[in-house]
Amino acid sequence: MYGSEVTELNHHHLFHFWTVVREGGVTRASEKLHVSQPTVSGQLRELEEALGEKLLARSGRTVALTEIGRTVYRYADEMVALDRELLDAVKGRPTRPGRLAVGVAMVVPKLVAYQMLEPALRLPEPIQLDCVHASPERLLAQLAIYGLDVVLADAPAPPVVKVRAYNHLLGECPVSVFGTERLAAAYRRGFPASLEGAPFLLPSEDSALRISLEHWFQDRKVRPRVVGTFEDSALLDAFGRSGAGLFAMPAAIESVVRRQYGVRVVGRLSTVKQRFYAITVERKLRNPAVIAISDRARALFA
Repeated sequence: MYGSEVTELNHHHLFHFWTVVREGGVTRASEKLHVSQPTVSGQLRELEEALGEKLLARSGRTVALTEIGRTVYRYADEMVALDRELLDAVKGRPTRPGRLAVGVAMVVPKLVAYQMLEPALRLPEPIQLDCVHASPERLLAQLAIYGLDVVLADAPAPPVVKVRAYNHLLGECPVSVFGTERLAAAYRRGFPASLEGAPFLLPSEDSALRISLEHWFQDRKVRPRVVGTFEDSALLDAFGRSGAGLFAMPAAIESVVRRQYGVRVVGRLSTVKQRFYAITVERKLRNPAVIAISDRARALFA
């Protein structure tokens, strides 16, 4: 009966539900499973009654997942994959690669994220890298429920976020100011005083780099003309490559930025430091892939 408490689920019911979703309807699922349509429909009904929720809704000749149905399907899909992996392992066949779920804060430059993550793909045991790109708050919420293994950010987890997490400093480095060839030629001479009134692209107000840059501008009594602010570092970089304004990036990847973005170094801000953290739910890093990421980062920012 709907609403009754369920303490365990029938795996057979879940498999029938998974097949119906994969095949696009009860008819095709019954053909795939070599059972009658009433049998499949009965399995679905019993699963919905056990959960107390509707999982499927009619959509023309096919079925559509409800919101709860999408959640149940994700778990069912993982369970079916685990079943297959178990059978492969028992029979000595190669199993699927391990999974590393990484959250990358939007403010972290994508070139930096790539440099840090790439070694995880070269481990002796292959892994599948699943990357999520979002705000630190959303990523930390996922970390708290073990939806992510690690979060890469430019600042520690803030105290206001009620997540038991540990901040592992990966390294820090000064930043360089970049611009297209035209902008570099215009503002390189007399740097950093030349930044007065210069078009500048800044990260969002809550980012650690934005705060450091603004302090540096105030200390030097330099006021660039802010063309735009960006929560997403990839969008900021795209505007920088197009010549919309000058922008700051970690000095440790100067050569990569110049080569891939086709820009020039205008000058270096040696006292402005950008830091990067690996945030995990474990006090000590144990995952080999996360350790490989940490080792690369420490070498990059050494």
